[in-house]
Amino acid sequence: MAEKEEFTGVHMDEDVEATKEVCNATLKIFAKALVRKQDLRIIPITAGIYLLCYLDRSNIGNAKVLNASTGNDLLTETHMSTYQYTIALMVFLIAYAIFEVPSNYFLKKLKPSRWIAFLMFSWGAITMGIAGTQNHASVTVVRFLLGVFEAGLFPGLVYYLTFWYRVEERSIRVAAILASATLAGAFGGAIAFAVGHMNQVRGISAWRWLFIIEGAPSVASSFLVWFLLPDYPETVSWLSTEEKDFAALRLSDQGSHGSGKPLTWAEAKSTLLEWRLWAHYFIYFGISTPFSSLSLFTPSIVAGLGFTDLKAQLMTVPPYAAAYVVTLLASWSGDHFNKRALHSAAFSLIGAIGFIASATLPADHFASRYGCLIIAACGSFACIPPLLGWLSSNLYSTAAIGLAIALNISMGAPGQIVGVWIYKADEAKKGYPTGHWTNAGLLLFVSASCVGMHCYYVWRNRNGGAGNGVFFKY
Repeated sequence: MAEKEEFTGVHMDEDVEATKEVCNATLKIFAKALVRKQDLRIIPITAGIYLLCYLDRSNIGNAKVLNASTGNDLLTETHMSTYQYTIALMVFLIAYAIFEVPSNYFLKKLKPSRWIAFLMFSWGAITMGIAGTQNHASVTVVRFLLGVFEAGLFPGLVYYLTFWYRVEERSIRVAAILASATLAGAFGGAIAFAVGHMNQVRGISAWRWLFIIEGAPSVASSFLVWFLLPDYPETVSWLSTEEKDFAALRLSDQGSHGSGKPLTWAEAKSTLLEWRLWAHYFIYFGISTPFSSLSLFTPSIVAGLGFTDLKAQLMTVPPYAAAYVVTLLASWSGDHFNKRALHSAAFSLIGAIGFIASATLPADHFASRYGCLIIAACGSFACIPPLLGWLSSNLYSTAAIGLAIALNISMGAPGQIVGVWIYKADEAKKGYPTGHWTNAGLLLFVSASCVGMHCYYVWRNRNGGAGNGVFFKY
């Protein structure tokens, strides 16, 4: 009789294990279907929003050199010096730094769709307003206002993804959004090439047409975003009750929630004072200078490689197109292998090598330096999404996620301010060595710091992690 009971018990254990395996397989299929459904509604629209934002932010770099040979460029017609132009770039970033953190508060309080639509309408209208500027003062004031309204978008979108996706699902989606910036760079060059042929149409210079044509889509799209951008899983109509419950269950131990409690002072204090988070912020500072300088000066760098006028605009397309592909691949790999720190370290090192080669090659080696620019752009852009995914995966207070992400991206603003100064106009014939060496040094810092923090997290996990059974991700 005992043998029969033992035999039956063995079979019962096997049945339980088999049932668990079937349940787990079913949950994975259901989760995959849910995420795919979310992706179709969220990623195209958020990537499109950021593409328009980045286009309106960086088109001033195209306007600076557009039709310069005929004296119809931005600097000539507004009587701006190169120094004054740099000041106009800088005030945008000052506004950007000031308004990033409060913007995430309003995103949660007013709903993502409402707040982002408001921001889009505002920055689109302001971009179109740049077409009417006549001097340095007006350009500077309008650029400051542009920074005010664009400031909240990128940290807001990164925060927004935490309402919908688990940690291991975010980097590739942040990449899809961020990679649209590289698409915007590619489109910006192509659009500037086409708009350059509109010079003096209706008596309006091409650079003014550029701001009008690129600002209008943001204004028009803001109305679509108001109605089409989903806010939270628990509020949308296109998820069934079962899907909403499952979405909540998937994010119960992480992420943010539309119905979540507001940030407390204790959580804010912990986020502000935790040194390891500041290590993440300083790493992001390091990547922000290459990101900013490439965004604003790629047309000028390309113009210094032997390309002139409209051809210079067209030749800005390949570096951004290549960076788009590499950024997506790097982010997918970082998520797939769950090694975001090492991916960021590797690609920042690749970017540094591209800048070092650009700085050391003779100034008249145009083809080689153009190839190095492509390598530098790929490395610089590709290391950013894993960095953001890495930070958000190591935040354990859901209410503090919005603050930490905004602080992280705000730390990038000083780095971006550095980026507007390092490509000096008087170094164009030398190949801009100051800009290339500065970017190379900062990317080496990013690479080394990522490796250092990776090792620190490995050590902490071996010694109990963050406590309460929580371990760091790397």
